[in-house]
Amino acid sequence: MNSQITFRSHRQVRFYQGLFASFVANGIQAVNFLGDRFLRKYHLSAAIDELYRHSMKSAFSETEAFLVTGAPHASAYYPRDFAWFYPDVLDPETVMDAADAVRRVRLLEKSVRLMLEAVRAGVVTTTIVPAGRNRYIGINYFSLPSDTLLGILAGLEQLLTAEQRPSSYVAMSQGAHAGRLLLAEYRNDLKRAILDLAGSLQRFDHNGLSALLCDAMAPRSAATDTRAERRRFVTNASVYATFLRGIKLGVIERTELERLLGRALSQHKNELLQLFGRNGYISHALDFDHQPPVSSVALDFVNVHQGFWDLSDANERALFAATTDLILAEPRFRIPDTSHFLVSADNPLNKMIHRLAAPAYQGRSSWPTFNVEFADRMLDYDECGGIDTYRSCARDILRDIRTATETHGGYQELLSEKGQKYQTWAYQSAVAHSWFPRFLSVWKRAFGTSLLNGS
Repeated sequence: MNSQITFRSHRQVRFYQGLFASFVANGIQAVNFLGDRFLRKYHLSAAIDELYRHSMKSAFSETEAFLVTGAPHASAYYPRDFAWFYPDVLDPETVMDAADAVRRVRLLEKSVRLMLEAVRAGVVTTTIVPAGRNRYIGINYFSLPSDTLLGILAGLEQLLTAEQRPSSYVAMSQGAHAGRLLLAEYRNDLKRAILDLAGSLQRFDHNGLSALLCDAMAPRSAATDTRAERRRFVTNASVYATFLRGIKLGVIERTELERLLGRALSQHKNELLQLFGRNGYISHALDFDHQPPVSSVALDFVNVHQGFWDLSDANERALFAATTDLILAEPRFRIPDTSHFLVSADNPLNKMIHRLAAPAYQGRSSWPTFNVEFADRMLDYDECGGIDTYRSCARDILRDIRTATETHGGYQELLSEKGQKYQTWAYQSAVAHSWFPRFLSVWKRAFGTSLLNGS
């Protein structure tokens, strides 16, 4: 087949926000989620190779307009996912063939362009809901975002760096060219949005320590968006990672950003570490620092791929190891007899809708993708230290995810605390087709061989 990709300029799109638009978006989402819960057909268990081929054809179908997780989320677009859940869709090790590479690059370019159009329109929200031909509603579930810009930058970076890994796929160099064009076209819009984010931070003082927080006064949404907590580590780590990526991509100058923050970026990070790590481990949220250690940590402390953590730094290594060891040592943090780790030992403070519909959604449930990042940070720790502390645990995590994927007939969004598919009367977890490549990338790193070669 012809592997040449033609990138068309995005048609004129319109973005809507406001009370009526949110009402429409909520109606669309409610119908989709409830419909999926009662109408979805179950996948049968199968070998990993077969499941992966099916997932890639579904995730990167030529009929898709945007890269999405899978049902029930497929009716809306979540910009944060490009940083959290599919940062490796252009990893050549995960691509099946040249046609698959073309489909991935084309869909990623379309997705990033639409997100950048939203930024240009001033719509930096957690969720974008299609509402007709070239019409989209920007809505925040369930508060203002902390990691939407991070996801947009991560998606753009995937395109820009597509040709840097050894590959025979021509599509990768074409994707890199498309990325350069997008960066040139939307650089000023991204810069404005990053400056707006930096300007929204507020100083927070706590027991003699202070830092600039994005959620000092009210919750901010992150990948664990249903947790209705303020002053969270993950939200503020994501903001720092956004700044770092913006500088790396040349969207904004470090000096301009630091002038607005009133401190060096390194100082900003150190203040966050001192504040959230004041007990010798990373507390999930400052509002709950009176709780016992195991109840005050959460698995999303691992943050995103190439995000917050620099595990070559001795102080960060100590904090990471202490938090990791708390999680590993606590039986309530895992599904019994497995290496599936739950988001937290206890269910969190939730919005009322989640208490009724999915109370353990981001608490006592296990997200394979957070476990993949946990394993990847463990590998970072060992690699940076030239030691072999956590590799065996990382491998156990990945083996159990493989088993769950084959058993349940696809890569799961999350599992219940008993190791089953997570579902309630109103919701069941997605089969997360587009998250699958990230798992393969980390598997290859952990075991040194591809998952799809019979390893």
